[in-house]
Amino acid sequence: MRLTTKGRFAVTAMIDLALRSNNGPVALAAISQRQQISLSYLEQLFGKLRRHELVESTRGPGGGYSLGRKSDEITVADIIVAVDEPIDATGCAGKENCMGDDAGRCMTHDLWASLNQKMIEYLDSISLKKLVEDQLAKGVSIEEAPIKRAISTVPVVKPIKITAPNSVFALGSALSK
Repeated sequence: MRLTTKGRFAVTAMIDLALRSNNGPVALAAISQRQQISLSYLEQLFGKLRRHELVESTRGPGGGYSLGRKSDEITVADIIVAVDEPIDATGCAGKENCMGDDAGRCMTHDLWASLNQKMIEYLDSISLKKLVEDQLAKGVSIEEAPIKRAISTVPVVKPIKITAPNSVFALGSALSK
C-alpha cells in the first residue's frame, strides 16, 4: 500500500486547520501558503472533506473552513477515507480475483487483506487532536491573528491626473482647437 499525495495533503491540511481552529474560520489560501499545497488542489480535497462533514465552510469576508467535529472525534482513517484514498495492499483491490477473472485468489491474498485491516485499525486509532498535540509539543508556532493581505489599513494616496475635459463646454472647446 502506498499513500498518495491526496491522503498526505489532506491530513497535513487538517492538522493545519485544527491548529488554528480557535481563531475562527481558516482560509484555504493561508493553508496553501503555509503548507506549500496548491490552492486548487486544497479546494478539491476540502470539498470532499466537507461532504463527509469533517469540515464546515463559512462564506464571505473572514470566511474559510473550521472543523466539522471535535478534533478528538476525527481520525486519520476518517480523513483518508473522505478523500477517496485507497487503503489496500492486495493486488486485486479486495475483489478476490488476484489471479485473473476466473482464476480466484492468489496465495498471499489473506496476508495482504490482514495487512489492510491492521492499517485501518492503526489509522483509526490516531485522532486529529493527537496529531495537533504532537505538533504543539514540537514547538510549532501559531500566529495569534489570521493573516489578512487583501485589505490594507493604510490608505493608498495616489494623485489623480485629469486628462479629460470636466464639462461639455470644455469638451466643445477642446474639440474646436
